[in-house]
Amino acid sequence: MRSVSIIGIGETKMGNFPNRTLREMISEAGNTAIKDAGVEKKEIQAIFFGNFVGQQLTGQGHMGALVSETLGLGHIPAIRMEGACASGGLAFRSALIAVASGMYDTVLVGGAEKMTHQATPQVTESIASAMDYNLEAMQGYTFPANFAMIANRYFYEHRNVKKEMAMCAVNAHHNATLNPDAQMPKELDLNKVLAADTIASPLSLFDCSLITDGAAFLVLTTTERAKQISQNRVVEVIGSGHAGDTLTLFSKKTMTSFAAAKEAAKQAYTQANLKPADIDFAEVHDCFTITQIINIEDLGFAEPGHGGDLVAEGGISIEGSKPINVSGGLKAKGHPIGATGISQIFEVVTQLRGDAGKRQLKKNDIGLTHNLGGTAATAIINIFKGL
Repeated sequence: MRSVSIIGIGETKMGNFPNRTLREMISEAGNTAIKDAGVEKKEIQAIFFGNFVGQQLTGQGHMGALVSETLGLGHIPAIRMEGACASGGLAFRSALIAVASGMYDTVLVGGAEKMTHQATPQVTESIASAMDYNLEAMQGYTFPANFAMIANRYFYEHRNVKKEMAMCAVNAHHNATLNPDAQMPKELDLNKVLAADTIASPLSLFDCSLITDGAAFLVLTTTERAKQISQNRVVEVIGSGHAGDTLTLFSKKTMTSFAAAKEAAKQAYTQANLKPADIDFAEVHDCFTITQIINIEDLGFAEPGHGGDLVAEGGISIEGSKPINVSGGLKAKGHPIGATGISQIFEVVTQLRGDAGKRQLKKNDIGLTHNLGGTAATAIINIFKGL
């Protein structure tokens, strides 16, 4: 298998843009990534695109062709990937394998979602299709309810980490104030977070990620070619893992650890020949604040039951021992579902290049992305190294 690197990145600002079309967002982010890569459009040989609820919320299907037409990429293969909130991660993984295998030399991978133009109940119902529709959604479950049950079980098995969950939100929103692409760049007070209205106990308003419009794209090529043509620090993909678990929450062996994420992380660490301690920083799937604490444990950054300790000690801050979601994460940068996994990689590449401005990390050689789909039924973990 050939070594693969990212040579181009582009994304829109994340936010509430009811008047922006999918075409407009795809055009902005896709053309930015191609220009950043320094390649001609005729050199791109395939498109891999992540989208989850486009057909439910915009009526638009057949999005591979939409991307190709919008960006003027001609008669190349184009495919849409769907894996709930891991749709972008799946698109990236597929693009990575395509280049590593030798099938293609240069590909475009991206994701986009348009959600804010619809009412919250319709968005909630559409997102619920990422769980078992008959056995869960039709019984009244929503994802806040699912992750509230996970939080309560975590409290029972380990300890109450409601304060540490709030600290995750405070950290995310602080980081977002340093990110010009973030949807909610707003400082939060810890007491305000703790006193916020309850959504599904113990989750309150600020424990939940955002409904977001946005798009993100990357250009991948072989590391050999990247070293020849890139004007930026070359970012190599040194580890990648993909694993799954049961669709339903009640079928999982445990609710306080995500088996798919642990398996995908094991694959990525093994491929990269690294340990959790070797990771400088990570962008993790914080769809809810309890998820971030569990993610910290699943990735090996803390022992089971002690993810909250790393948070309480300030370890996840920009100045901490293991910075988490320096971009603001899903919690504050935004969660444009089909684009989320790609947007995470955008941040890691930006950090590895040293282009993150006020949020730039001093230790920025190895970064990790962690993307979940549904109730952790799908997980994609990637590890990147700046050369």
